[in-house]
Order: sequence, then structure tokens, then C-alpha cells
Amino acid sequence: MNGASRSSPISTGTVASLILLVLFLAAWQWGPGLLGVPSFIVPPLSMVGSEFVHAWQFDHLLLHTGVTIAEVLAGFVLGSLLGASIGYLLGMSPTAELALSPYILALQIAPKVAFAPLFILWMGFTVYPKILVAILIVFFPVMVNVLTAVRTVDPDLINLARAFKATRAQIFWKIEFPTSMPPMFAGLRIGATLAVVGVVVGELVGGNVGLGYLLTFGEGQANTPLVFVSIIMLTVVGSIAYFAVILVERHVLHYLPQRTAMDRNI
Repeated sequence: MNGASRSSPISTGTVASLILLVLFLAAWQWGPGLLGVPSFIVPPLSMVGSEFVHAWQFDHLLLHTGVTIAEVLAGFVLGSLLGASIGYLLGMSPTAELALSPYILALQIAPKVAFAPLFILWMGFTVYPKILVAILIVFFPVMVNVLTAVRTVDPDLINLARAFKATRAQIFWKIEFPTSMPPMFAGLRIGATLAVVGVVVGELVGGNVGLGYLLTFGEGQANTPLVFVSIIMLTVVGSIAYFAVILVERHVLHYLPQRTAMDRNI
């Protein structure tokens, strides 16, 4: 009885989400026609579906999606590794934080779109400019979360480890690194979606392959359904990246208590 009462909010939320999805799809299919919106502005769902099939068969949609996924994966992994490494370095060394923080902040303040043309001038119309833009966008949220986590470690734990003659490396691996894992995964969740944004920015500015290029191609052809197809596929790629991080997080942080829907209602 107790288990059934706990699972009911989850099942209710799932049913409500499916109902909203059906309503949204129905509104998309018949809403524009009822409101008199031309199909070249908001195409109905059936037209977008037909364009999806056409793009799959003739516009190499699978190829463009695969290239974008590869660029997102590379940018996310490299940006996360760089952000975590710099975050740990700054968190453990106040001198390094004082020396590097102004330059890191300036890099973050500078609009990432402005770097994309520069990277294309340096590296040409290859995948590397897109990956670099993704690295820049992913880097900062991961770095900030790791830095904050390391700086907020309980000093009593560190002092206790030092009292037992623990080395600096042991303090890091036994105390600071495990403590920073939950905030780091929070930054990785943000970075997973921002990686898609970075890759699309690069593809829009100077891409010749990828979903961003396909989106620009559809815009140039005044093919609104193809633009919608590209947006939907980018949303799917971002969702896959986000939920992949969640799966890894649940596997790595399995020792943390999982909040249920009943817990959130209390």
C-alpha cells in the first residue's frame, strides 16, 4: 500500500506529460490552419513529417546528424575535462586563482559567436572550429561548479586528514575529489546542452555539413519544414546528451539518496 502510494505521483506525472504532448502535437497539426497561419510560416506537423522523410532520403539527414553528434561529443568531453582540471587547479591554489581568474573571466564575457569566424579563418571549414566553440561554452559552467565545490569543502575534514599525516594527493583523492563530484555533474548537465549550442553556432557561421548547416540551407531555400526538422533533430541530440549525463551520474553517484516524487511533494 505504501509502495503504491509512492509510485502514484510518478505515474500521474507521466500520464499528464503524455496528455500535454498529445495536445501539443494536435495543436501543431490543426492550429495553424484554424488560425489562418500560412504553412510557410508555421507548417503543420504532417508537412514537417513529410519533409523529415524527404530529408532522410535525399538531403543526407543521417549524415548531418552524425556529424553534429560527433562534434558535440568531442566538444563536451574536451570542454568538461579542461573545465574540471582548471577548476581543481584554481580551487587548490589561491595563487593560481588570483593569476588566472581575470583572463578566464574575460574569456567568458567575450561572446562565443565572435570566436567562430576567427576559428574558421584559422582552421578553415573543418570540424575543428565547431569543436572549439563548444569547448569554450562548456568550459565555464564545469569550471565554476568544480571550483565552488573545492572551495566549500569542510576545512575540519582537511585538518583532520592533515593530523593523520595525509599527503596533499591523499587529501585531494579522498576528500576534495569525492566532495566535488555532485556539483561537477550539475555543471556537466548544463554543459551537455550548451555543447549543442556551441556546435550549432559554429555550423551556422561557417559549416558545410551538420544540422546547423542544414538549418541554414533550409533558410536559404525558404524551406520552413526543413528548418523545423533541423530544430527538432538538434533538440533530440541535446536531450540525448543531457540524459546520457544523468545516466552516468546515477551510476557514479549511486551512493547518494535518490529523491522521489513523493519526497518533492513534502
